[in-house]
Amino acid sequence: MDTAFRQLRNVVVLVIVSSLLLLIVSMTLGYRLLSRTQDRIYVLANGKAFQVFASSTRDNIPVEAREHIRSFHQYFFTLDPDEKAITHNLQKALYLADLSAKRIYDDLQENGFYASVISGNVNQTILVDSIQVDIEGYPHKFRCFATQRIVRPKSLTMRELVTEGYLRRISRSDNNPHGFLIERWRTIINRDLSTKSRY
Repeated sequence: MDTAFRQLRNVVVLVIVSSLLLLIVSMTLGYRLLSRTQDRIYVLANGKAFQVFASSTRDNIPVEAREHIRSFHQYFFTLDPDEKAITHNLQKALYLADLSAKRIYDDLQENGFYASVISGNVNQTILVDSIQVDIEGYPHKFRCFATQRIVRPKSLTMRELVTEGYLRRISRSDNNPHGFLIERWRTIINRDLSTKSRY
């Protein structure tokens, strides 16, 4: 009887130790799985699940800064021979920058630049080649390198454009989704690269 009691006690102790060990391993694996899946969100669209990863907004600052600068330049320098299209693009651009861009716009308007685009049937587009942003300093200094393509009825002109300025963080809005404001914006280089006849 004494031997049977010792064997039963050993089996019970073994079961309890095994249960505790299993509990600890299960909790550890569950915690790891939970921490791996906590930064993931699944979005359903058209019957398909897409995985979305959460990240800190600090991680996205360089990308959002470059996209803000690219958007501003595309709105400011994309011109069609249509007054409403020009006004629409420039309104969007001016939400992304301070008075330095507004002054340049006012100077161009006063000199009849936009009227000559409309009357001359000129189409101007811009291709942003690269953007350098100093994320370490604040406000963030940037330099934008781009190529302008200006199509006139009888010629095609390619121009080199280099601008620089500073980015200041502001609150996000529908008109400014990246939460930056371009300050002290100026053009450093704006020169013809080539001009070709269209006919």
